[in-house]
Amino acid sequence: MRPPAQLVSPGWVAEHLRHPGVVIVDVRWSPTGSTVVSRREFEDGHIPGAAFLDVDADLAGRPFRDGPGRHPLPHPDEFAETMAKIGIDDEMHVVAYDDVRGSVAARLWWMLWITGHQAALLDGGLQAWRAEGGGIEYGPAKKREKALFTPEHWPGDRVVRADAVVATLRAGAAPVLDARVPERYRGEAEKMDPVAGHIPGAVSASWTDNLDERGRFLPPEELRERYAGLGVTGDAAVAYCGSGVTACMDLFALRLAGFGDARLYEGSWSDWVSDPDRPVATGGSAGTPPAAPETP
Repeated sequence: MRPPAQLVSPGWVAEHLRHPGVVIVDVRWSPTGSTVVSRREFEDGHIPGAAFLDVDADLAGRPFRDGPGRHPLPHPDEFAETMAKIGIDDEMHVVAYDDVRGSVAARLWWMLWITGHQAALLDGGLQAWRAEGGGIEYGPAKKREKALFTPEHWPGDRVVRADAVVATLRAGAAPVLDARVPERYRGEAEKMDPVAGHIPGAVSASWTDNLDERGRFLPPEELRERYAGLGVTGDAAVAYCGSGVTACMDLFALRLAGFGDARLYEGSWSDWVSDPDRPVATGGSAGTPPAAPETP
């Protein structure tokens, strides 16, 4: 049975910074795709004792080879080895944070949560830690003793591909949520993928709207009102983004709101547009869902 989703404060982290059962993990990502850049940013200032993970190198497989999209999920054995190397075992409580309001750290939370491990997000990330007077450590991460982390398969009912997205849209029983910022949803700005726009029938559910002006998560009741307004009623919703990273912010918010474990479109927009036959919508409206594929 999975532990409840958790959102922890900087104060909680400060109190548990040296707890032997807690591991703080700094998750970074550079648009350049360079681990050197993200590691340098980590070394320029992080929470004392934090381990370091890079989205491209540690939380994703090889693009379009190991799975769909720019950030396919890594093989379970590879993910287990990554966790073991930074001292995380099956019983550790992991707190993930980043310097971009949780938008990449949520990927690690989801990967641990969905495989039955204890995980939490630091509300507000590194900025909140600094704002509340938290100390900063510089330089490389301290070496931790290797642990034993058991590989677990990604649950097939919670990780979906394009055909399941189409089926969800055609059934109309649950929404498909686009977690990207509104201008990317509308097709006005697209720097990461070769085609701009959104999946026809998907609704805009920007991850940024889960947060208040300080970059902290909205209260659960406000999140519930938000997602109910987007058509969410249970755990059948599908979330996607550019490549399956920031969509995890919506998945986390849905947990906080009490809707259960929604589904992740693993390849997300980067996978959708890899097939030129798939339709694309632009503008502010959801558009007409794609037709069901023909069967022989």
